[in-house]
Amino acid sequence: MAESSSLETHGPASVLDPPIVSEIGGDARLDRGAVSWSIFEGGRDPYVILMTIYIFMPYVASVMVGDPVRGQEVISRWQQYAGWIVMGTAPFLGASIDKLGPRKAWLALLVAVMTPMIAALWWARPDQSALSVTAAMLIAMVVNVLFSYTEVLHNSMLVRAAGLSGAHKASGLALSLGNGASVLALAFTAWAFALPGKVHWAWVPATPLFGLNPALHEPERVVALLSAGILLVGAIPLLLFTPDAPRTGVPALRAFAEGAADLWGMLKTVRRYKDAVVYLVSRMFFVDGMNGVLFFFGVLAAGVMKWGPLDLLITGIILSVVAVFGGFVGRWLDAGLGPKNALRIEIFMTMLGLIALLGMRPDTILYAIHYDPHAHAPLWAGPVYRTLPDLIYLLIGFNNAIFITGQYASARTTLTRLTPPEQTGAFFGVYALSGVATAWLAPSLVNIGTRLTHTQQGGFSSIVLLLGVGLAGLLFVRGAGRRAA
Repeated sequence: MAESSSLETHGPASVLDPPIVSEIGGDARLDRGAVSWSIFEGGRDPYVILMTIYIFMPYVASVMVGDPVRGQEVISRWQQYAGWIVMGTAPFLGASIDKLGPRKAWLALLVAVMTPMIAALWWARPDQSALSVTAAMLIAMVVNVLFSYTEVLHNSMLVRAAGLSGAHKASGLALSLGNGASVLALAFTAWAFALPGKVHWAWVPATPLFGLNPALHEPERVVALLSAGILLVGAIPLLLFTPDAPRTGVPALRAFAEGAADLWGMLKTVRRYKDAVVYLVSRMFFVDGMNGVLFFFGVLAAGVMKWGPLDLLITGIILSVVAVFGGFVGRWLDAGLGPKNALRIEIFMTMLGLIALLGMRPDTILYAIHYDPHAHAPLWAGPVYRTLPDLIYLLIGFNNAIFITGQYASARTTLTRLTPPEQTGAFFGVYALSGVATAWLAPSLVNIGTRLTHTQQGGFSSIVLLLGVGLAGLLFVRGAGRRAA
């Protein structure tokens, strides 16, 4: 369920230089360079799924910190720091990238730095003998910032890799490879490390592979090595085969200065269109809320529902598959109701899903229904979802996976309905900027809410506010409705 789309995450650079873009043609058939560009997405996304959502961060909160509430506070604080850094730097990188010229050397450098840093999190042991919580979170913060930079650089190469007529195909392939690689990584981790010793199925090893010791939480920590390896392998085809931008001869400092000027010019262009501006401001809130739901879902499940690594692994696999249907739901709602109305429904349904999640506990269903796990027989003999609250929590996750994914699609379509064709480039540049401008807001609110209420639910509930503000903002946006038949 990682957010990863060519238009959703495009840095401003990809839209600031129409003369260069207009010279790039290409037919719709994807060649080796375009496929290699897409493969890189498959190398990046497992880091998000394994490390930030389902396995590593829940492990840090519940095991390393030892207190899920304080763990959520720690993680949200460091995520907030990363958001501040990305907000202050990524837009300038995006606006300057065309002037800097070639991207491959920068990407190679970032991957070369990120790979050993991600792998080093293997040493984030429960007793903190090698890496303390602070050291692990510092490493994760730096990786998250560098990850955002790779996103800007990677997206800026799309048109050169696939041509204008093939860009949508390469972008779609990248999304598929990202989801596919994430599901495979989750499935392998479950089969090789989490299921052994917990089930007696013929196709599952009797003990975790490579002698990993569950008592030392090595099956959770090994995802750091797995994520690092997938990232490195996924970068190789791009570095070898994807065409790069030509050298510009512009010094880096001058490129960043000119990029800042272009960024300011882009903002001045956009502000003349009231409805689009209101929409982009609203989006800053609801997209950050959506990202917050994704990021803290696993931490909440581990701390409140007491789900272990196997529960989270299986949940990640299921929800990644369910999220695919979100794209179809978004497309259906866009066509039937118009993208703005589709967005309203998707945000509202996500709010309902989040509120429902906050009312779930192992002994409580939706705030009011008491459930005694000891008084009820297990729902089935499997290793996960053995109680009714567990199953309902998963089903609520279905809702969020579908409507959050649909929102990413509807959000892009809404902008295209609100902007004049000749200004689409500038608007999508600000669209990308709005995606990072408030990246710190959700973790900041979660951090404050957790500290004030001393509960995970209290911290997580603050995300409802972000979604509500974004939804309210859409009420003031005219246009982007259903097209006349």
